[in-house]
Amino acid sequence: MSSFDDASKGAKMDFAKDKSYGDYLGLDQILTVENPLDMAHDGLLFIIQHQTSELWMKLVIHELTAARLAIQSGDLQPAFKMLSRVARIFEQLNSAWDVLRTMTPSEYTAFRPHLGASSGFQSYQYRLIEYLLGNRNRALTKLHEHTPAPHAALMAEMEEPSLYQVAIDLLCGRLGVEPLSGKPEPTAWAAKQEVQDLWQRVYEDPATHWELYELAEKLVDLEDYFRRWRFNHVTTVERIIGFKRGTGGTSGVAYLRKMLEVELFPELWHVRGAL
Repeated sequence: MSSFDDASKGAKMDFAKDKSYGDYLGLDQILTVENPLDMAHDGLLFIIQHQTSELWMKLVIHELTAARLAIQSGDLQPAFKMLSRVARIFEQLNSAWDVLRTMTPSEYTAFRPHLGASSGFQSYQYRLIEYLLGNRNRALTKLHEHTPAPHAALMAEMEEPSLYQVAIDLLCGRLGVEPLSGKPEPTAWAAKQEVQDLWQRVYEDPATHWELYELAEKLVDLEDYFRRWRFNHVTTVERIIGFKRGTGGTSGVAYLRKMLEVELFPELWHVRGAL
């Protein structure tokens, strides 16, 4: 008997009536939708890159939604774990750009016409992540009107306070300050001096406000990795298509560079210069 047979002795081999690894993961569904229509060699890389990114983003949404609920209830320890996980997910997504950058402009050109008007700009999950974090633009929900469920999810999120807003509400409550607003922010969060002043109190006395201090750093860590993901996105696009207009109609690299200026949790960055 071979060493392989010895090692596998006792392993279940018949799954006619039981759930297998592939069944549990739904691999039949996942692995049969990867073939690009154009059949270009590098089209498969492009599709898998974006499909796996969407799967990771599904997990990000799951974690951020749960973290928001935990913060709202004042249960910060589980929220810290969830926020750390999201930061690590974006680290994973950052590494994925390294794989996509092995594709040259010539290889991308071979299948780009088959993309039509499709673009990552149209990712509803990415937009939902931004809405969850507080970077909201109601006008962009129009992109998703043709898909009722995603559009409904985005509209519902607009009626909820963002993750950062519930963090600020908690900050106010624990420092004995009236909440700034009980209403969800309908637009992108703008820096407020009074919020920066509250975070400054935390940073000037972390021993007294340790949980708030740790919450602040978890949020900064998350945004740090998110910013790196955006930067690597810009670099990858510029390396592959230069300054061509994006397939979805955006200005491509110019649009992505503009997104680098967005601050999700601005007061947490600005307070560093005030300490």
